[in-house]
Amino acid sequence: MHVHKRRRLGRLRGVSLGSLPIVALLLGSCAGKPVVPAPPLAATDAKTLIEAALPPRVSDRTGWSDDMYAAFRSLTVAPSRENICAVVAVIEQESGFRVDPVIPNLGGIARKEIASRAARAHLPMIIVDGVLELKSSDGRSYGGRIDAARTEKDLSDTYEDLIAAVPLGRTLFAQRNPIRTRGPMQVNVAFAEQFSAATPYPYPLHTSIADELFSRRGSLYFGIAHLLDYRAPYDRFLYRFADFNAGQYASRNAAFQKALGMVSGAKLVADGALLPHDPDGGPGATELAARSIGARLKISDSGIHGALTGAKSRTFETTELYQRVFTLADQRAGRSLPRAWVPEIKLTGPKITRNLTTDWYAHRVDGRFRRCLSTQ
Repeated sequence: MHVHKRRRLGRLRGVSLGSLPIVALLLGSCAGKPVVPAPPLAATDAKTLIEAALPPRVSDRTGWSDDMYAAFRSLTVAPSRENICAVVAVIEQESGFRVDPVIPNLGGIARKEIASRAARAHLPMIIVDGVLELKSSDGRSYGGRIDAARTEKDLSDTYEDLIAAVPLGRTLFAQRNPIRTRGPMQVNVAFAEQFSAATPYPYPLHTSIADELFSRRGSLYFGIAHLLDYRAPYDRFLYRFADFNAGQYASRNAAFQKALGMVSGAKLVADGALLPHDPDGGPGATELAARSIGARLKISDSGIHGALTGAKSRTFETTELYQRVFTLADQRAGRSLPRAWVPEIKLTGPKITRNLTTDWYAHRVDGRFRRCLSTQ
C-alpha cells in the first residue's frame, strides 16, 4: 500500500493500493524488500483512467471524471486503477451514477416513517396530519410536498422547512433532518461534517456541508475520503467496502471482537462497534468481555475503556489492549488470526425492504469492483 502525506495536516492519511504485483510483494514473503512507489499520474492520464472505468451508460462522462479527479487530488489519494474502480463500484451500488436519484414511493416511505416517529413521541396522528396540512414556504402544504417528493433532496428541503417553521417538526425529527445519507455515494452527513471540521472543504460552500452532499462534487469528495483516506490493516478492498457501510475501521474492530471472544469466552457479536451508542448506558458487551480478562491482559478497567475510545482511529491498533488480545488469541489458535472481518450487521432503515446485511453489501460492491478491474 502506498501512503500519501497530507502536508497541510502534518500527518499521514491517504492510502491507496498500487498495482496487483506490488500488493503481492507487500503481502508475500518479499514484504521486507523496499517497494518503489509508482510515479504520480498526470491529470490527463488520470482522467483517461477514470473515464475508461465509468460504465458505458453514464452520461456527462467528462463531468464525472473531472469531479472524481478533483477529489483524488484534493485528498492526496492516488487515482490508481484500483482506487478508481473502488469508487466506481460504490457509486454504481449506491446510485447507479445518478446525482439525485429518483426513489419509488418516496412519499409513502416518508409518511410511514413520520407515523413511526409520532408513535415513539406519543403524538396523536390527528395532530400530526393537521400540521402537515399547513402551508409551507413554497405555498404547498408540507404533506403535499412530502407526497410529491421524488428524490431525497426534495424530501430533505421539505424537512428543513418543517423543522425551521413548525415546533412539532422539531419534536418529530429531534431538530435534525432525518435524511442522513446523501448524494451519488450516499455519504453520511455526520462523517462529512466531522471530516470538514478537521480538513477544510476545498470548494466554495453555498449553504452547508450537509446540503453540499447532494451535489456530485461534494458527494464524491466526502465519499472518496470515507472510502480511501484512512490507513487500516486491510489486504483486500472488501473490508473498505464493508467499512463504507458500517463506518471506518469497523472491519478491523470486528476482527478484534472475534479475537476477544475467543480469548474471553464471551459470545460477542462482531459488529465493529466497540462502545455502545449510548454512552450513559454503562459498559457494552465488548468492554465487559475485555474487563473479564483484565488480569491476564494486565490492563485496568479504566485502561480498557480508554483504549476502546480510540476505536474509530488508527491509534487503536497501537494500544496494549489490541496487541495483547491478539497475542493471546494467536497463541490459542496456533496461527495469526485475521486482522479484518466483515462486520456482522443487519441493515435497517425506511428504504430497506429486504433482509440485507453488511456482508451482502460488501460482497456486492466487491463484485462490481472486480468486474471494473477486469475491463481495464
